Amino acid sequence: MTDQMLNVEPFFTRSDGAYVFARWGRPIVPVVFGVDAPTLSVFKAAIEAIVVAADHKMDELDTELGANLMMFFCKDWSELLDVSHLDQMIPEIAPLIAKLQAGDANQYRLFRFDAQGAINACFVFLRMDAHLAEASADTLALSQAAQMILLWSDTAPSLLGEINGMTVLRPEIAGVIRAAYDPVMPSVAHDPSHALRLSARVSL
Repeated sequence: MTDQMLNVEPFFTRSDGAYVFARWGRPIVPVVFGVDAPTLSVFKAAIEAIVVAADHKMDELDTELGANLMMFFCKDWSELLDVSHLDQMIPEIAPLIAKLQAGDANQYRLFRFDAQGAINACFVFLRMDAHLAEASADTLALSQAAQMILLWSDTAPSLLGEINGMTVLRPEIAGVIRAAYDPVMPSVAHDPSHALRLSARVSL
């Protein structure tokens, strides 16, 4: 580790200039829809690895939703309209799907927050177009797991890197995640000075 501190601020500074940080405020309970058993195992392993890296917790049941990290795979966005009770969990799902179709998007993450602003649910939608289909299950799983663990900026630098031909979580990103879940750090922050506190812990 060099003496130079990592500039953490860009990871949580949004395109409108606002600094917005949030981490999970409760144990993560994942469920994945639309994949086969081997792929499901890959995703659950990736999620567990990221949660362990954060020193956070997983659980078997969320008292409010049953599962609070829901990943949906589809070939066409319109398939989501047929998912039972999804419109009850996400009342805005119909206009959201129209927006994703219009933008030819292949992925989208929707976060929910508690009264204090900490993450209490995350819905991940993946449309398996040609681009996503080219990625291995391991790479796709690691990418999605890393992106759900914190409320990253919409313009954040890449979270993944490559070592010896393998896609991995960038070491400095792993450091940011660990620092973000330090018990002395807040679950929510809107002041850029928070980034300096994170940077100090990453350097340690």
